Amino acid sequence: MTRFDIRKRDGLARTGVLETGTAIVKLPAAAETDVLFPALAESPSINIPLSAPAKLVQEFPPVITDAPVIIHPQRENAAESGDCVMAANWHTAFANPRNYVDWLVGLKEKTPADTAWYAPASALPSTVAILCYSGFELFDYTAVDLRSAQGRFCTPEGDFPADAMEAGICTCPGCKAGDLLGHNREALRHEIALVTRFIQQAQLRELVESRCRMDANQVAILRHLDRHYSFMEAVLPVARSGVMRANSGESMQRAEVQRFAERLLTRYIPPRCDVAVLLPCSARKPYSLSQSHRRFQVAIGGRAHELIVTSPLGLVPRELECVYPAGHYDVPVTGYWDAEECAVISGILARYFSRHHYRRIIAHLEGGALTVARQAAELCGITLEYSCTENPAGPAALNALDASLAGERKIKDDRLHGMLSCQFGVDIDTKGMMPRGRNLELFWSKGNTQFFSLDTGTGLLRPTFDGWAMIAEGYRVTIDDFVPEGDVLVPGVTGADPAIRDGDEVLVVGKRAIATGRAALPAGEMLRSRRGVAVRVRKIKKL
Repeated sequence: MTRFDIRKRDGLARTGVLETGTAIVKLPAAAETDVLFPALAESPSINIPLSAPAKLVQEFPPVITDAPVIIHPQRENAAESGDCVMAANWHTAFANPRNYVDWLVGLKEKTPADTAWYAPASALPSTVAILCYSGFELFDYTAVDLRSAQGRFCTPEGDFPADAMEAGICTCPGCKAGDLLGHNREALRHEIALVTRFIQQAQLRELVESRCRMDANQVAILRHLDRHYSFMEAVLPVARSGVMRANSGESMQRAEVQRFAERLLTRYIPPRCDVAVLLPCSARKPYSLSQSHRRFQVAIGGRAHELIVTSPLGLVPRELECVYPAGHYDVPVTGYWDAEECAVISGILARYFSRHHYRRIIAHLEGGALTVARQAAELCGITLEYSCTENPAGPAALNALDASLAGERKIKDDRLHGMLSCQFGVDIDTKGMMPRGRNLELFWSKGNTQFFSLDTGTGLLRPTFDGWAMIAEGYRVTIDDFVPEGDVLVPGVTGADPAIRDGDEVLVVGKRAIATGRAALPAGEMLRSRRGVAVRVRKIKKL
């Protein structure tokens, strides 16, 4: 009997504690699994190839007790919440990245969310990051021990001949003693510790993007995972702590980036205005805190809808500049946008302008952003006006921008309405609601009644009970007949809106009480798990 308590999530990656009948292991970890699960050594029919046809798999069911539940792409899954599951021969999946991802997605979808995943004979210092990103937590020393027997010196960047141990690359005790086996095991433990740290910081994606550069198959696995957008988006939080570093081409396909664009194009409702100005992004986030954007706003004077053109997000309306990841990303600034960037971002702009029509669109851009705007205009058949073609923050360009808006009326500044539409997918009448507070510490109220406040860490709105009364449906978690006395746990949840993601603001609804809080799990995991916190409650109201 095993039990897995998840402590921290970062997409598919988790940290936690696995309890078996013989030991307690903090995950992710490499362990002597023959000690954890003695029955594995004598269990037949568990090493069937992942590519084996269904008929063969069904003829050889695993006969095993007191050990991980054996899972296979062609077998019905018998795992239950809290189990440890094992994907035998997973190391062979690296040879075919497409199969790796297809098998992974299929297995994840039919396995309880709160199970620990064991990849036998798969973990090397160079593969642990992508394995953890794929949702595996438990490993053994088989792969590194085999490399040691083959005379290979293992590092996170790849394997080298054994004489590399003498080059001073590593100064671990194994290297000092000339012990290749000791070094390889220590290198694996060190990389797992580093991966654990990145999971805790919710930045494993950044580590994986850097590590996979040395292995073409790992790059392909990452790209195939990104193409499974609906699968990845469902498990990724709506906001992370810290900066989202978009430092590689793969960053443009991150599910968080795609999610922002999709919500912009399908949910977001712009203000009533028929004049738009396209502006360049800034290094400082949110943009309005930068010196250049302060100058842009003075020149525009509220006479147009401000839209920021940026990579990798595509387009960020001024109302959404605080929302994750718009207010939390960092990207290398070179002034050069490659063909793929231009194609993706111009496509986003074209879809936006095909959906939302403006009488005038003024491009106050230069370089790659200007190229993208021109491509988008050609794609959707609109005409751009140009207030500059270089140095948008310069005095001449700002004067030209001001002059181009002469005679245009000021528009109503209703940041709240745009943020609500994007976050909750609703069109709410916010007339009479006034923002109060300073800088980013804002809340919106009407009279003495407060409706919403801004979470400065994520840029998301936090509704009060009065605010939730204006959101007619969606983002609800239903619970059994009880009054929460703190966070809502998974066993008490009876239903959840499928749109809910980890980090979303939700309304907990029960027969005896309602509560506001933040989802600690996506909706699917709330309903498929048996342990853990479902909602971190902020306020409770008895009915």
